[in-house]
Amino acid sequence: MSKAYVVGVGMTKFEKPETRDWQYWDMVREAGTAALADAGVPYARVEQAAVGYCFQASTAGQRAVYELGLTGIPVYNLNNNCATGSTALMTARQFVEGGIADCVLAVGFEKMARGSLGGGSAGAGDFATSPVARHYGIMAATHGFEMSPPTAQIFGNAAREHMERYGTTEVQLAAVGAKNHQHSANNPNAQFQDVYTVDEILAAKTVHRPLTKLQCSPTSDGAAAALVVSERFVDEHGLRDRAVEIAAQAMTTDTEESFASGSCIDAVGRPMSLAAARQVYERSGLGIEDVDVIELHDCFSINELLTYEALGMCEEGASGKLVESGATTYGGRWVVNPSGGLISKGHPLGATGLAQAAELVWQLRGEAGARQVSGARVGLAHNIGLGGAAVVTLLRKS
Repeated sequence: MSKAYVVGVGMTKFEKPETRDWQYWDMVREAGTAALADAGVPYARVEQAAVGYCFQASTAGQRAVYELGLTGIPVYNLNNNCATGSTALMTARQFVEGGIADCVLAVGFEKMARGSLGGGSAGAGDFATSPVARHYGIMAATHGFEMSPPTAQIFGNAAREHMERYGTTEVQLAAVGAKNHQHSANNPNAQFQDVYTVDEILAAKTVHRPLTKLQCSPTSDGAAAALVVSERFVDEHGLRDRAVEIAAQAMTTDTEESFASGSCIDAVGRPMSLAAARQVYERSGLGIEDVDVIELHDCFSINELLTYEALGMCEEGASGKLVESGATTYGGRWVVNPSGGLISKGHPLGATGLAQAAELVWQLRGEAGARQVSGARVGLAHNIGLGGAAVVTLLRKS
């Protein structure tokens, strides 16, 4: 199998919905053009395109990439809830590693509506037919069902469980938000660049106790893209200095464990994340101790804490103490979400996974500017979607 490399990345600034007068194809033209320019590769060399989104109609992927060129290539439309962007990246990698193509463009985008995110792109309001009905059923059986937004509710209830089991505090949850808002101040592509103290985050409007607004990812518009190529393409086009290897990648879905415990912690994806991380470590021969910088799926502050544990950064139940210690910011053992994460950078569902990859590529090349993690050589991305899918990607710069 050929190795797969990312040689070009690009993204738009993530915006509050309806802030900017643009369509999803405008976003893709901007992000895709940036990725191609970053690699120095014309669109005519692209052999396949994997395009991810959740809220547009079928073949929106074609409408989007037609802005880059009309070359007749296959375009694959992908929807995997919040893990859609990394699913597009994984599809591109598989095409390259399998020898199907030498140059594949992965793109993700979303044009969203204002307000709180619902329970899934297929319509969470009708729980009888929603693809996440089983997940919300677990929550309702244990915690009941309140009037707060459903995604905030299921993650908020996971936070309550974590607090009850392990003594995690509201201050520790707020510390995640404070850290990521602090990081986003140096990211011009982030939806928000405001810095907040822990006290200010705790005092913000409650969305679903214990989660306040400043611990929740917003709805966002935006796009991101990555050009994935084979080792042969890298060598033939002199791209070694731009190339970042996809050292390992894994996608997992829900297992019996996700539902058997009746716990929201498991229903929101801990078993998936744990399994995906283990697979990536086994395939790459690397471990969390080798990782320098991490972009993970902090859709809500509690999910960052749950992911610390799933990635092996600390023992189960110790994630609140880990973030409080400063181990996951500059000067600590890892820098987690230097981009600001979903909480502050924004969360246009189809773009999120590819925006994570873009940030890590910039970090591993030493191109991240004021948010650069010194000496970063190995990066890890974690992207998860209810319904469910978890994708963990390990990137390495030689």
